[in-house]
Amino acid sequence: MTRGIRILFGAISALALGMSTATAHADKPSVIRMANPGVGVGNRPAVGGSSAAVLHLRGMLEEEFKADGIRIQWTFLRGAGPAVNELYANGLVDFSLLGDLPSIIGRSSGLKTRILAATAIRGSTYIAVPSESSITSIKDLKGKRVAIFKGTNIQLAINKILEKHGLAERDVRFINMDTATAKAALTTKDIDDAFGGADYLQLRDQGIAKIIYNSRDDDPRFLRHCSFVGSDDFIRKYPEITQRVVNTLVRAAKWLSDNDQNPSPVYQLWAKSGVQFANYKSDLAAASLKVNASPLLDPYIVSTYKWNIREAKRFGLIRGEVDFDQWVEPKFLQQALKEQNLEQYWKPVDESGAWSAEHRAQHAQVAPSGLPTQATR
Repeated sequence: MTRGIRILFGAISALALGMSTATAHADKPSVIRMANPGVGVGNRPAVGGSSAAVLHLRGMLEEEFKADGIRIQWTFLRGAGPAVNELYANGLVDFSLLGDLPSIIGRSSGLKTRILAATAIRGSTYIAVPSESSITSIKDLKGKRVAIFKGTNIQLAINKILEKHGLAERDVRFINMDTATAKAALTTKDIDDAFGGADYLQLRDQGIAKIIYNSRDDDPRFLRHCSFVGSDDFIRKYPEITQRVVNTLVRAAKWLSDNDQNPSPVYQLWAKSGVQFANYKSDLAAASLKVNASPLLDPYIVSTYKWNIREAKRFGLIRGEVDFDQWVEPKFLQQALKEQNLEQYWKPVDESGAWSAEHRAQHAQVAPSGLPTQATR
């Protein structure tokens, strides 16, 4: 073998080795970037209320990928859903919890995301007003200064709620505020009222505000939903890693569901967000933790997302079209349920939101007396 041929052979071998190494690295990222649309009380990098939150608070992803040397990077965004969409647009996030409206807005704008599972579903929308306010009903909001977090899933819920009660966004003096700013403005009475979640129950308990409306007592179509979303680029590049992420999410949902009869450990964990144990207990008093923790993309979730896509278009919140069937990717969830023998653990809910007779009977045993259950709403 001449010297020239040996050099050429060595170069080819080195190139082949380099390609092999590159392929090996491509099968495993160095970091998995997780985003959450919100922060805890006092800007804490922690939230509660979902199986996705359990992933973070219990360090489940860190444990899952520890042996692989894969780092888990969590980002909590005060700008909520719109801020998460910015990360997706710039290729800076791999997975996130994301509310129905912001995820719909992102998809309609061309973001390449995929819905992988349900999480943080059936959320309430509250209306809080200063404790001495004369406002007692939604109709009283006409002309009032009202905090709204635009671009988040609460905006779509607000449009539905107002319409049912004879109002529209133009009838109210809406001021765009994130949750922390709105709570402060409500305390100082710089606004007349605010739409929000369980965060506002703490102001009620402090005597600062009173709750005049809870969507859970109104219409099940007004409940808010989120899903576990992934970057299509990451999913295509790392399908095995994606499967393990979804597997871990399902284990988190199972842990929540196993605490359905005694949710105290769940509320204690979520209280690390700064939202008080008592507020979670009050918010979910008439709910089934197992039903709310279900990761299933069942007929209820699918039909609700499809309806919300149409509603977002009707209310002028999106312009582009969104095909839900092309957006959702259920195979990872289906595989996770199969591997963990959980295919029958959560029962699908039908399009109307109705439970099976078995679910209703089970929930009737744990719902506090005198409170309407979700099955009857």
